[in-house]
Amino acid sequence: MNVLLVDDDKLILQSLKITLEKEADITVAGAITDGHQALEICKEDLPDLILMDIQMPNINGIQTTRLIKEDYPNATIMMLTTFADREHIKDAMAAGASGYLLKTDPLSELAPKLRLLKSGTGIMSADVLKELTTPRQHPGLKDLTPRELDITRLVAEGLSNKEIAATLFLSEGTVRNRIVVIMEKMDVKNRTQLGLAYSGEG
Repeated sequence: MNVLLVDDDKLILQSLKITLEKEADITVAGAITDGHQALEICKEDLPDLILMDIQMPNINGIQTTRLIKEDYPNATIMMLTTFADREHIKDAMAAGASGYLLKTDPLSELAPKLRLLKSGTGIMSADVLKELTTPRQHPGLKDLTPRELDITRLVAEGLSNKEIAATLFLSEGTVRNRIVVIMEKMDVKNRTQLGLAYSGEG
């Protein structure tokens, strides 16, 4: 398996190269520091797998991944980065990356994960999976009282004001007024946005 390494940190490149060259079935096709170089190499001879950093000068790894996949849809690209936030992860996968690893992952696990990726198995770091599967709390939730949280939860579950009033033993007018206050605290405009904010999707 020919692997192209793309990272603007030369020490990391050297470490990755030394680690992977110990594997009998892996050949390092190149160790480069720039996305434009990666595009040129792919034009000459598309490697079996590309290990791509995100933060690089001139053109970042996500942009490079998108450009490579446009010309070579079958290219296999694994992101290797320090970024573990949801936005970078989703942007990388949308650009066409097949896997997403963190530089904090043990180097000893790299080669086996590359083999799995090449065989068609999607690979992600445990911390990356946790970030993607853990609902994000809207910052406004911390300002709500316990009763307001109860009302917000029931709104998110799709209950009407009448149903919420019956569930919480409140008057329908009280529920309506509380929801107005809650939406102001949460900075949302309607019940749908309130429900999404509570569930971590807003």
